[in-house]
Amino acid sequence: MVYKNIRNLREDHDWTQQKLADMLHINRRTYSAYENGVNAMNPEILIALAKIYNTSVDYLLGLTENQTPYPR
Repeated sequence: MVYKNIRNLREDHDWTQQKLADMLHINRRTYSAYENGVNAMNPEILIALAKIYNTSVDYLLGLTENQTPYPR
């Protein structure tokens, strides 16, 4: 699965893959592999990214076009 919304959000924030990798406490190559769909993301990474970007996991996965996070 290619996570194009994750790449778009990162680029919208003018962040590098290294910055995101550091925020997630993972290797940049690992993050790059997630973003390019080489590796599938585990739920913990998806949840962390949703929190970083203040959006839903569904948006990150491309299941919705709505960026608004779900109410807690």
